[in-house]
Amino acid sequence: METMDVPRIKEVRVMDGNRACAYGVLLCKPDLVAGVPITPMTPLVEAIWQFVADGKLDTELMEADGELSALGAVIGASAAGGRTFLGSSSQGLAFLYEAYLKAAGNRLPIVMAVASRETAAPDGVVSSHQDFVGVRDGGWIQIICESAQEIMDTVIMAYRLAEDPDILLPVNVCYDGFYLSYSTERVEIPYEEDVDAFLRPVTGASRPRLCLEEPLTTPTIATGELFCEFRYKHAQAQSRAKAKIDEIDREFQRKFGRSYGGQIEEYRTGDADMVMIAMGSQTGAVREVVDRKREKGEKVGLVKLRTIRPFPRERIISALKGKRAIGVIDRNVCFGWQSGVCFMEVRAALYDLKERIPVAGFIAGIGGADLSMDMVERAFDVLHQAKEGKPYQEIHWLNLE
Repeated sequence: METMDVPRIKEVRVMDGNRACAYGVLLCKPDLVAGVPITPMTPLVEAIWQFVADGKLDTELMEADGELSALGAVIGASAAGGRTFLGSSSQGLAFLYEAYLKAAGNRLPIVMAVASRETAAPDGVVSSHQDFVGVRDGGWIQIICESAQEIMDTVIMAYRLAEDPDILLPVNVCYDGFYLSYSTERVEIPYEEDVDAFLRPVTGASRPRLCLEEPLTTPTIATGELFCEFRYKHAQAQSRAKAKIDEIDREFQRKFGRSYGGQIEEYRTGDADMVMIAMGSQTGAVREVVDRKREKGEKVGLVKLRTIRPFPRERIISALKGKRAIGVIDRNVCFGWQSGVCFMEVRAALYDLKERIPVAGFIAGIGGADLSMDMVERAFDVLHQAKEGKPYQEIHWLNLE
C-alpha cells in the first residue's frame, strides 16, 4: 500500500490561470525566462517580471523582439544546461514553429505555456484549441489543463517530466485562453522546499550540454540511417513519456495531495454505457451534465483528455472498452476530415478493439463560443441514438445547430 505525505499548503490565494502559471514557474526556479506579450498570456509574462523585480525569483529575463527570437534564446540556454521557460499563444505559436521543431529535435527539456487562442483567419482574439493542435506533430509533449490549480501543478510536473534523463523532451502546458487565463479561482500554493524535493531527482541530472570543456556541434546534419535513428529515438522517448506522466502524477499526489489522472482522468466511467470525451475548461460543463444524468439513472461518464502528445492510446482503450457509444467534443477543426482532431485520434485508437463502438464528434467552442450544458445534453442525445443502433450523424457543429 502506497503511503502519502501529509500535504503542506503554504498559502491559499485567488488568482487567474496566467498568475497560477507564473507561480508554478516561480517555484521551479528557471535560469532563463523569455517573453513576448501576446493576448491572452501577457499577464503571465508580467507576473514573472514582477517576481524578479520584487526579488522573489533569481533568473535571467529576455524581452525578445518576437516569439521566434524568444524560443531561440531559450534553446541556447537549454542547450547549455539551463532550466528554461517561455509562453506563447495563437499567431505567436505559429511564428515560432521553425524553432519549435529545433527544440524538439535537439531533445531540449524546455517548458512552454500556451494560453490557447483562435488562429487567423478570420482574426479572433478569442478562445480555441486550434493553435496547439496545429503544432501537435512538432515533437513536443502536450498537456492540457482544466483549472488554475491544475495549471500551476502541471508546470511543476512538466519540469519533472521534461528533464527526466529517460525523456528529455520539451513540454507544452496548454490552458484555455480567456476561460482560464483570465478567470480567477482558488489555488493552493505549496512550500518552495517541497517543490525543490519533488524536482530533486532531475535537478542537475546528466544530459548533453554545450560547454567549453567538451566542445560539440549542434544541431548536426544527419542523413539516411542516422537521421532515421534520431527520429526513432525521439519517438521512443514519446512512448516512454506515457508511463512517466502517470508515474509523476501519482508521486505528485503522494507529495501534494492532488491528482489529475496522468494521461487521462476518468469520471464515473466504470459502469457507463455512454462516455463523452473532452479536454480543457470544457470538461466542467460535461461533468455537470454527467452528474445530472446520473441522478436520473442514466449510465454516462466522462473522460478528460489531458495529453494529446503522446496520445494516450492504451489508457483510452482501457477506459472505453465495452462501452456502447462514445462522443468526442473538440474545440478545433481537423481540416481535410472536417471533424475535430481528438475525434480522429480517438477513433484511430479504438481500431484494434474487436467490437465496433459508434463514435460521434462534436465541434464546439471555436471562435470563443461557449459550450453550454444544453449543447452537452444534445450531444448525449446523439449518443443515445447511436447506442440504440439507430442511424446518427457522425459530426455535429454544436454552436450552429
